[in-house]
Amino acid sequence: MNEALRWLLHLPPQASSMARSIDRLHYSVILATFAGVTTAAVAAVYFVVRYRRRDDRPTPRIVAPRWLEASVIVGLLSLFVMWWVIGFAQYRELETAPPGAMPIYVTAKQWMWQFAYPSGPTSTDVLTVPVGTPVKLIMTSRDVIHSFYVSAFRIKQDVVPGRATTVWFEATDPGTYDILCTQYCGTRHSFMRGQVVALPPDDFARWIDAAEPDHYGAKGQGQGLAAHGVEVAAEHGCLRCHSLDGTPSVGPTWLGAFGRRRALVGGGTVVVDEDYLTESMMDPLAKIAAGFAPVMPTFEGAIAPADVAAIVELIRSLRDATPPREELPPVEIRR
Repeated sequence: MNEALRWLLHLPPQASSMARSIDRLHYSVILATFAGVTTAAVAAVYFVVRYRRRDDRPTPRIVAPRWLEASVIVGLLSLFVMWWVIGFAQYRELETAPPGAMPIYVTAKQWMWQFAYPSGPTSTDVLTVPVGTPVKLIMTSRDVIHSFYVSAFRIKQDVVPGRATTVWFEATDPGTYDILCTQYCGTRHSFMRGQVVALPPDDFARWIDAAEPDHYGAKGQGQGLAAHGVEVAAEHGCLRCHSLDGTPSVGPTWLGAFGRRRALVGGGTVVVDEDYLTESMMDPLAKIAAGFAPVMPTFEGAIAPADVAAIVELIRSLRDATPPREELPPVEIRR
């Protein structure tokens, strides 16, 4: 039934863990709509034939039973609520990457996609991922709004300058799948295409080992993204205010910060994630950490998206780190 409906509706392959459930919701809406239209058409034909005007008889008065009216109203409302609940649950699942999902940093620009892996390799317009492993894309734009769309995975997410937006997927079948930009982004919008290459885990491991680390030609070539983040942070003066080892400083330490809740000035908390970290670099006064002065300058336009990704990956890499043990001087024992 699934394949028949997919063929009838001209849908692309279901190549991700979420694709089939999203299509089931699509099928239920389409089939319910067809059933409603068919029922209305049959009823219209019946009333036209049954109650047509005749010259020798008065036109009958048509009164629908109250139970029928109530059933239609309750049925339509029930369908609406059911679809809303299912759709919202799917939205939450798509917005929340599973624990341990493999992060990949995506930079969109006119008119290409650039991908950076935490271990160092980068690629342009070709996203290579392992089958059966959740992959979390952390995306930003260098220029205008773009939209990352892979129809076979049933995912689509806007990519916005100065922000980090995320989407995740888990490829279920090896193969090559098209990436499209679905937000008009300029004269060559239709040429902003790419591919997802899904490989079996062993093949992906060989690919990642053979891939040459390269940070878009920037400094840090030949090293991991987190290590490059140390250089970027030092270059932009971040380490003058943020420590890597838990030492108190002008700003919050980066040690163990990622993934935790942080109290804010004025009340409330925020999760230290990719979106919050990117926003803090671009608009540091938007959410001020409690206990710290609002002295951080904005880096909007002053730091490349690839370097933002390197700093975020550096902070992510410190989430489970522990402060180094302080070495005490030897004590001289006198006898």
